[in-house]
Amino acid sequence: MKKRNYFLTSISLILLIVFIYYADKNFDAYIVRILNLCAIYTVLGLSMNLINGFTGLFSLGHAGFMAVGAYVTAILTLSVNAKIQNFFLKPIAAPLSNVVWPFFPSLLLGGALTAMVGFLIGAPALRLKGDYLAIATLGFAEIIRVIFTNTQTITNGALGLKGIPAYTNLWWSFGTAVFTIFIMILLINSSYGRAFKAIREDEIAAESMGVDLFKHKVLAFTIGAFFAGIGGGLLGNLLGTIDPLMFRFTLTFNILLIIVLGGIGSITGTVISAFVVTISQEALRFLDQSMDFGFIVIPGVAGMRMVVFSILLMLVVLFYRHGLMGTNEFSWDKFLNFISFKKPLLKGGKE
Repeated sequence: MKKRNYFLTSISLILLIVFIYYADKNFDAYIVRILNLCAIYTVLGLSMNLINGFTGLFSLGHAGFMAVGAYVTAILTLSVNAKIQNFFLKPIAAPLSNVVWPFFPSLLLGGALTAMVGFLIGAPALRLKGDYLAIATLGFAEIIRVIFTNTQTITNGALGLKGIPAYTNLWWSFGTAVFTIFIMILLINSSYGRAFKAIREDEIAAESMGVDLFKHKVLAFTIGAFFAGIGGGLLGNLLGTIDPLMFRFTLTFNILLIIVLGGIGSITGTVISAFVVTISQEALRFLDQSMDFGFIVIPGVAGMRMVVFSILLMLVVLFYRHGLMGTNEFSWDKFLNFISFKKPLLKGGKE
């Protein structure tokens, strides 16, 4: 059974590699960007689901973590000439003026520094619970954004950074997404993952069973921050420009929307929801433009796509109260039974 599952998983990865190769060579730039965003939001959604879904912490600070990762990666990958062009009001700080790193170590350092920030924020904030924790993490995220707005010689302040090298491609985004999924599966199925779930279900019971609440909460928060920083770095080097206004609360809300729609506490649901939400928001753009049916012309209304998208989300939440997947995960056994129309066997061995 395990050999079959490993074989099917390997075939799936090979098919994914073939798809990425074909898409990178044949798809137009717009579709490639949408696919990149889908993979990046998968990374971001999984990182937030680890904190909010699997550990049960109500955190709203993801936009701040993304900002740290995006700025660190962007500053380290910017060329010397690009830094001179960006920092025309005040020159960039001397230690950073001539530093140009390759993309991979820049991305890793961005994730590591974000994890450090997550640890420093989580150590005091995670002593709070529920709504108080949400308010505290939201406040820390705003503090990070305000600091980046006012550090002119490091982040270029409110002007942001432009001309960031477009290193993010399908190989980087999907490769990082697959790696994140793999790490999350290993983590959730480990003793640490069981401790995270125990904390989510009942903190008092988990502590009575010997689970160190503070240690595991900080660990989940730090790992989630690390992958949020990685996702922010990929996003910055995909868009080519970043500024502090990008990392407001609405960005955290978009990621929270993905994990709620997919299922809080489901890796599979987060992956599916990241693709559904990202593609749906782009597919509904025609609603913002005027539509000519020949016999009638309906003028476009700015923001109409978000209204329709919100209605669709409300319908999904009403009929799937725990998200598309709930806390369930994809398995080859269920998939093969589904496509072969077999009913699962009962305990007595009868269908």
